[in-house]
Amino acid sequence: MARKDNFAKAEKLLMVIADAVIFAGTLMASIWLRFSPLFGWEKGIPGRNLEAVTSTLAYAVVGFIVISVFSGIYVLYNKTPLDVAIITLIDMVLVSLWIGAATFAGSWIAFPRMGLVINFVLGTLVLTLWRWIVYAVYRRVRGNNRVMVLTIPNHESKAVRNFASSRSPRHKLTHVVDGNYLDNVRAHLDEFDSVHVSDKIDVNTRRTIYDYLLDKDKQIFMTADFQRLLTINPNIMSIEDESIMLVSPFKIPAEYDVLKRAVDFLISLVGVVLISPILLITAILVKATSPGPVFYKQIRITKDGREFEILKFRSMAANAEAKSGPMLATSNDARVTKVGKYLRSLRIDELPQLINVLRGDMSLVGPRPERPFFVERFTEINPHYPLRHNVRAGVTGYAQVYGKYASDFESKLNFDLLYIKRYSPILDLKIMLQTVKILFDKVSSQGLEDEQAGGEVVLPADTKILH
Repeated sequence: MARKDNFAKAEKLLMVIADAVIFAGTLMASIWLRFSPLFGWEKGIPGRNLEAVTSTLAYAVVGFIVISVFSGIYVLYNKTPLDVAIITLIDMVLVSLWIGAATFAGSWIAFPRMGLVINFVLGTLVLTLWRWIVYAVYRRVRGNNRVMVLTIPNHESKAVRNFASSRSPRHKLTHVVDGNYLDNVRAHLDEFDSVHVSDKIDVNTRRTIYDYLLDKDKQIFMTADFQRLLTINPNIMSIEDESIMLVSPFKIPAEYDVLKRAVDFLISLVGVVLISPILLITAILVKATSPGPVFYKQIRITKDGREFEILKFRSMAANAEAKSGPMLATSNDARVTKVGKYLRSLRIDELPQLINVLRGDMSLVGPRPERPFFVERFTEINPHYPLRHNVRAGVTGYAQVYGKYASDFESKLNFDLLYIKRYSPILDLKIMLQTVKILFDKVSSQGLEDEQAGGEVVLPADTKILH
């Protein structure tokens, strides 16, 4: 039986404190190693170097904590051991850059650069091992969250597909129920911890199930449909003796929008300067390996439904859609060039979009820009689709970090609307930090999968099918 998630916040706080102590210890150990006989030094740490290190230490630890928290390392339920290792590596790269910037800003030039290199290696190894231990304890203590899915007969349940294919070991699909819901829930009460209730089930039946599950202290999962997204961040009001909710629109507050644009401009300006050598090398490779222009320009839709010309390094043949017309990318797409395959997997093809950010066409974070052809098509299917255009299109976004590239457009739309509803500058920072991780994730780099065309769902061998 899975344990209840009591004291989750306290546990995360303890993990942060333990990580900070270990990081500070490895940093000081790295400085000691730098001035040890191992590196040909016999006189101990010079005073000026030690002063620079101690002056930087507090800034380094604070930077480490902020980067670690926003990288999502302390949300373990959806992680794998590989995720933990990758995020730790990314954390240490960013922390090393932060320490370098702090020593420059504080004029602590005597901070030993070799010590920083040693700390990157030693800190990455020690923290990864430590976090693996914490992860193993977490998995052992928390166990699996056993999930029962209630759906309707002969219905292609997205919940069943997602729980069955999830890479996270935290949620385990144990039961699929397509009839006699309340009887089956009661009969198997001790065999599950959470229940996903399909909106396709009759509303009165759902209410009865909700009441029973709440009484038995079971978790309830619901699909984040439009109506539920609308009620996020409401303003609670009282009119006489009635409490009502004033729902907020799918828009970012004006003051946040101004701040977001200023941050976008500064970061993209610095980014273009820093990556200019990569841009030049990539341009040469594209031109040398495939006939046609270096850049791929295409009309996309951004804030307020405005059209703009997006910039990418060309990763497909120049005439890729001459015969087929507009098409979404697919896995192993024959139109992709040999160099383009690597540009896509590493997201290098999207680097020129920083120029779009400078122009104000895009933001660093926001819904991915779509082509007018597909915007019209998706709007016909879902009239709420244009709500995503209440903000600027983004180079990365909520759907890219928390969803899959192969998700259908309505799933991505829900992510986009959730992003707008929950927007804050801190959320943007969190998404940008976690975007780095998906560069290592092959699944997020793929196009539409065959399974999306209706492939068979493979359930775990011990999943019970109840009618």
